[in-house]
Amino acid sequence: MQFIQNKLKIALQDGNAQIGCWLMTGSPLATEICASSGFDWVLIDMEHTPNDVPQVLSLIHAASAYPVSIAVRAPWNDAVMIKRLLDMGVQTIMVPNVRTKKEAEAAVAAVRYPPRGTRGVSGNSRSNRFGRIKDYFDRADEHICLIVQIETQMGWDNIEEIAAVDGVDCLFVGPADLAADIGYLGKNGEAIPQAAMADVIARTVNAGCAAGILAFDDAEAKKWLGNGATFIAVTGDGFLLSRGMDAVVKSFKGGE
Repeated sequence: MQFIQNKLKIALQDGNAQIGCWLMTGSPLATEICASSGFDWVLIDMEHTPNDVPQVLSLIHAASAYPVSIAVRAPWNDAVMIKRLLDMGVQTIMVPNVRTKKEAEAAVAAVRYPPRGTRGVSGNSRSNRFGRIKDYFDRADEHICLIVQIETQMGWDNIEEIAAVDGVDCLFVGPADLAADIGYLGKNGEAIPQAAMADVIARTVNAGCAAGILAFDDAEAKKWLGNGATFIAVTGDGFLLSRGMDAVVKSFKGGE
């Protein structure tokens, strides 16, 4: 069986913008609808959702029928959880709240096999198609895409050191957490948080690393694309459902 290349990682290395959808509802049907819509990638969130490991696998199955890259945000920078996601065949992992070079290096170690890392070795998992991909171990490390999130003042301060860690493919701004950490909880759109996000993206790009951000407003997403970000979440299943339902109710009943 032929090795499965990571199209998302290759695109980011080439500097091609990748537009994606955030999945939080835990619904295989919603996942399939989003995965078949033409996005470059979908991301299954485990940090701020009830999604657990078996549920994530069912969502991966739903998305895998379509030519879309599948990413998963781990709940934390935890090597055991990351190992399980990798063995399920996830090639793109997002790790929340990376603040230092050391934390970035720990995430890299978790996604790489020994001797370069600490990933446990399974010869019969979904990642290697149950032992059928004969050169899997020779090529696995080079096709793992690791995205680390910058969500604090400390992470912001350490942009260049984090971006320089071998094995980190993209720095992704967490707008709400970064805004909160610098004193603007729930006020992501104000001038100071926006300037902080812009600085993270600019310094990341200048460091030669791909930059990403979550921006569910079209104008804002296009602004970040213009600023050099190439990995952008422009909507999500939960976001679309809640906003769409609100709009329908308002059209018939009025109100807020």
